[in-house]
Amino acid sequence: MTRVIIIGAGKGGRALLEIFYGDPGVTIVGVADMNPSAPGMELARKFGIPVTTDYRKLLKSQEVDLIINVTGRSELDKEIYAQKPDGTELMGGASAKFMWDLIEEQKRKDELLLEERKKKEELEYKYKLMLRELASKSESEFIIGNNAKMKEIGELILKVAPAPTTVLIRGESGTGKELIARAIHKYSHLKDKPLVTVNCTALTPTLMESELFGHKKGSFTGAIKDKIGLFEKADGGTIFLDEIGDMNIEMQSKLLRVLEAGEIKAVGDVTTKKVKVRIIAATNRNLEEAIQKGEFREDLFYRFNTFTITLPPLRERVEDIPTLAYHFLRKAEAKVNKKVEKISPEALEYLKNYPWPGNLRELENIIERAVVLTLSSQIEASHLPLHIQERRTKLSAQEGFMEAKERAIAEFEKEALSRYLSETRGNVSRAAEKAKIPRRTLHRLLAKHGISPADFKRRKGERENGKVGEWER
Repeated sequence: MTRVIIIGAGKGGRALLEIFYGDPGVTIVGVADMNPSAPGMELARKFGIPVTTDYRKLLKSQEVDLIINVTGRSELDKEIYAQKPDGTELMGGASAKFMWDLIEEQKRKDELLLEERKKKEELEYKYKLMLRELASKSESEFIIGNNAKMKEIGELILKVAPAPTTVLIRGESGTGKELIARAIHKYSHLKDKPLVTVNCTALTPTLMESELFGHKKGSFTGAIKDKIGLFEKADGGTIFLDEIGDMNIEMQSKLLRVLEAGEIKAVGDVTTKKVKVRIIAATNRNLEEAIQKGEFREDLFYRFNTFTITLPPLRERVEDIPTLAYHFLRKAEAKVNKKVEKISPEALEYLKNYPWPGNLRELENIIERAVVLTLSSQIEASHLPLHIQERRTKLSAQEGFMEAKERAIAEFEKEALSRYLSETRGNVSRAAEKAKIPRRTLHRLLAKHGISPADFKRRKGERENGKVGEWER
C-alpha cells in the first residue's frame, strides 16, 4: 500500500485525486492547497480525505511514501525536500508536470473515445428509431410485419436510403414495390425534394420519350408549345420508374445515357441538359429471361442491379396476413364510411389459406368488398369470395375423418348462424324461426361459437344506400 500526499489542489491535484482514490493500492494521506475552495479540496472533503492550507501539517506523519507537488513552484520543491520525512520520495517540478501531461493526454483520449461512443450510440439509436418507425407505418405506407424477409428489407431500405445508389425493386405484381420506393425517398437526404412516379406500361413508346425528356414546340404534330419532361421535373430529387421491364429497347438506350452521363435531350432539341436525379426502378418481370430474348439491354440491367430489393409474395408472408387484413380494414372503414371493427377467426383462417396471386392489392380489394357486404360490425367468412371459401373446405392431409367432419360442421354452423342473424338484423327470435330451431338451441349455438347478436343489429337511420348512423342499443 503506497501512502501519498498531494500538494496543490487545482486541476492537476483534482485529476490525481480522482485516479488514486479508486486505486486499492494507494492511500491518500491528505491534500494541501493555499486555496481552501480549490477543486481538489472540495473533492477531498467529499471523499473524506484530510485537507489543509498548510502542507507542513501533513509532513509530520512518518508514514508517507510519496509526496506529489503539482503546484509547479520549484521553490516549494526545495522547502518540501528539506522538511519531508526520511525515506519519503518527492515528485515535483518536471516529474510532476510530466505526470500531469500524461493525465491530461489520457483524459483527452478518454473524452474523444466517449464522444465517439456517444456518436455511435446516437447513430444506432436513430437507426433503431427509424426501423421502428418504418415497421409501424400504416395508411398509404407499407407494413413490415413479422416476416423475416420483410424485416431484412426494412433494414436494407434504411441502409440504401442515404446513399445516391440506383435501386431496383423486384417482386410480383401487387407486392408493394411503389411503397418501398416511397420509403427509400422518405428516408433519404432528398426527402424534401420531388418524387416523380412513372408507370412505364401506361405510356406508348412515342409518348414515353416526350413524357420523360420533354419536347420542343413543333417537334411533332400536336406539340404546340415546349414541354418539360419528368426527368427535368425530378431534377435534384428522385424518379421512380415502375415496370421498367416493359420499356422498349430504344427508350432503354436513352435511359442508359441518363444513368451514365446524367444528360437528357428533349424531343426536337439539338442540345442536351444535365440533370441530377436518383433513379429507383421496379419490375415484376424476369429480366434475365428478357435479356436472353433480346427484350432488355444487358448493360442497363447491370446499371440497375447495383442494389436490388426483392419483395416476397404475400403467400410467403402468411404470418403477416392478420396484421395486413386489419390495416386494410381500417382503410376500407374510412373509404366506405362504415363501422366494421373485427374480422372473425374463421374468416382469417380462410385468408391465411389462400395463395394470393394478386398479393397485397388483391387482399385490400377483398377486405373492402367484405366491408361493403357485411351488415354487422364484423367480417364473416360468408363475406369473402367463393373461390377463397372453397379452398378451406378441402380435406387436409393431416386431418382424420372425425376431425374433418367436426370442422366442416362447425364451419357450416357459424356460416348459417351469421346468415340468419344478418337477415334478421340480430333479432334472435326471428333468426330461430328462420332456422326452424328452438330459441334455446340458437342461444346454445351462438354461445358455442362466440357469436354476438348485437354485432348484427342494424344502425339507426341506415338505409339501402348504405348511409351510416348510430348503432342500435
